[in-house]
Amino acid sequence: MDEKSVLEAVKDAARSAGRIMKSAERPKIMEKGGHANFVTETDEKIQQFLMGALADVLPQASFLGEEDGQDVFTEKMERGYVFVIDPIDGTSNFIYGYYPSVVSIGILKDKKPYMGVVYNPYDDMLFEAVSGKGAFMNGKTIMSSDAPFSDSLAVFGTAPYYTELQDETFRIARELMDCCVDIRRSGTAAWDMCCVAMGRCSLYFEMKIQLWDYAAAALIASEAGCTVTDIKGEPLSYMGASSALCRARGVKEIPYRI
Repeated sequence: MDEKSVLEAVKDAARSAGRIMKSAERPKIMEKGGHANFVTETDEKIQQFLMGALADVLPQASFLGEEDGQDVFTEKMERGYVFVIDPIDGTSNFIYGYYPSVVSIGILKDKKPYMGVVYNPYDDMLFEAVSGKGAFMNGKTIMSSDAPFSDSLAVFGTAPYYTELQDETFRIARELMDCCVDIRRSGTAAWDMCCVAMGRCSLYFEMKIQLWDYAAAALIASEAGCTVTDIKGEPLSYMGASSALCRARGVKEIPYRI
């Protein structure tokens, strides 16, 4: 398939996955390793659907996903295409009906972000980006805010599975509160980055997220003019877990002590 056809197929798959998410009732909950780390039958159902739907889109691609033992970045994945899938980013939100939760599909090419789609089915908002070609939401170009941080909202994630990071997380959040209008937490990293990308807020940070949390959304944010790095300002690895910092165009400096 050509690039446009690949993107359309990924978007169609994301929308279909979103319909599965919205139609689910009383999901069976299983607990994974770590504090408050859950998976549901719907997570697994959506990942299986996506792997099937995308298998013919780039037949040579590998798959990396959060569920079903597909969660290890292998040496093979350093070359060629890799679909990086989070079937439900915001599983706890999904379980408790505290939306949003989103579908996230990223494509890496030789360890670099190539294509990203994030879909919020509850508000029918589909974000997309191809490297070097801008970011879009429901077909319209988006750009991050150029407002100063003092006139902006910030959003953060608490890395809930890693309790050892909580003190540092809330120290940074407390510092940010003195510098911006207010601070928010949504419970989904991909959604948070997309909110920075479309200008709803100007900064997102989290002390540890997985590759499937950021592979698609970091590209979308970057294409919307954001600076996306780890918490220290270093490039993201795109090979596994990382801290994350996403700054809109108006946030020129890291506004906290490392």
